[in-house]
Amino acid sequence: MHGNILIIDDEIKLLKLLGMILSQEDFNVKEASTARSAMTMLEQHEFDVVLCDVRLPDAFGVELVKSVKTKYPHLEIILMTAFGNITDAVQAMRNGAYDYLVKGDDNEKIIPLVYKALEKVKDNRSKIVQKTGISKGFEQIIGTSPSILQSKKLAEKVALTDAAVLLTGETGTGKEVFANAIHEGSGRKKNNFVAINCSAFSKEILESELFGHKQGAFTGAVKDKKGLIEEANEGTLFLDEIGEMPIDLQAKLLRVLETGEFIKMGETKVSKSDFRLIAATNRDLEDEIKQGHFREDLYFRLNVFEIHLPPLRERKEDLKVLAKNFIDVFSRKLHLSDLQVSPDYYKTLEKNDWKGNIRELRNAVERSLILMENNTLDTESLPHYSDKPIPESDSLSIRSLEKIHIQKVLQYTKGNKAEAARLLEIGIATLYRKLEEYSLR
Repeated sequence: MHGNILIIDDEIKLLKLLGMILSQEDFNVKEASTARSAMTMLEQHEFDVVLCDVRLPDAFGVELVKSVKTKYPHLEIILMTAFGNITDAVQAMRNGAYDYLVKGDDNEKIIPLVYKALEKVKDNRSKIVQKTGISKGFEQIIGTSPSILQSKKLAEKVALTDAAVLLTGETGTGKEVFANAIHEGSGRKKNNFVAINCSAFSKEILESELFGHKQGAFTGAVKDKKGLIEEANEGTLFLDEIGEMPIDLQAKLLRVLETGEFIKMGETKVSKSDFRLIAATNRDLEDEIKQGHFREDLYFRLNVFEIHLPPLRERKEDLKVLAKNFIDVFSRKLHLSDLQVSPDYYKTLEKNDWKGNIRELRNAVERSLILMENNTLDTESLPHYSDKPIPESDSLSIRSLEKIHIQKVLQYTKGNKAEAARLLEIGIATLYRKLEEYSLR
């Protein structure tokens, strides 16, 4: 993907048209028809460029620029209007807009303008890092336990090289955070960091995602597609759950690692890519080799430098600082202030084994902020981890509790049902059925 684009326009036909045009240019596009829904998306997703209509049903785009740039200074915003207005254009630029377009007259300028805005975004991010000293690098690795400090030290050393890295450890231990930190600490940090979970796709889709394809290579291949190997040229490719990769694809990956050459699906000519590989697995790859599920030669290519990430139960001294970090993150997202945290909240967290590791802790903290009462995080906010029995009464029946919980989650997500379904760990269709059942629609 070239970049993440948010389009804001209440003219639905134009919204869909722009979305289609930008998607065909291989941008990752999301759409919003109101300022309110756009602000929710900006909180929930990472964007590079915003295309915004001047006249929205709930906001004036020229003023919206100012508030968005204040919260997200790296973003670039291109305003669009059906009527050219010099006064609005001047004020938009003063408020921080990247440019100002007239709909219809300037349609052919949109794509090149978005590319130029993306270049500006890269500069913005670089300046923010230089000014604040904050990056997506090793500052994101939280903890002072000996085990995590040892893993971090190894990662900092290998980041300065171009060596392949194999990250091992249980699910949820932060392997992608480490991979990103290694990229940010390397000489390739100005170029793409692209990631894919090898367990999330069928063999055919995974092959297309990695190697790319030509139009007509298979049913549904309606246009040429760049693969992640090509996108990662001069940057870093992160393959999560590498142990789940089908064995015939492993052979193709090995060829790329040995020669730097690959062939797209449906093509005959050879393409080249120079990338740094970081792979991760929660499996014992040596055992997978014995069972015939993983190629030994690929394992040796991957395992130039192994870093093991410890499970959370082996670094309990880091649990409180990790929980505090997640509380800060979600409190800012919810605009909460004067939040109180009782001592028994952390004691309850420390009792758990955290089989899902940092990912499970993150989810538990987010849920507890939804469930808390009186702006206070305590044991009552952690029903899944508390030893305290729930009193039996009609008002606390399973049905009643489920209804209240769904209401709180929807309030938390500001009505975003897809996000609510994610937090509830149910399908979107199941959520709609429950909303109907409880008359919450």
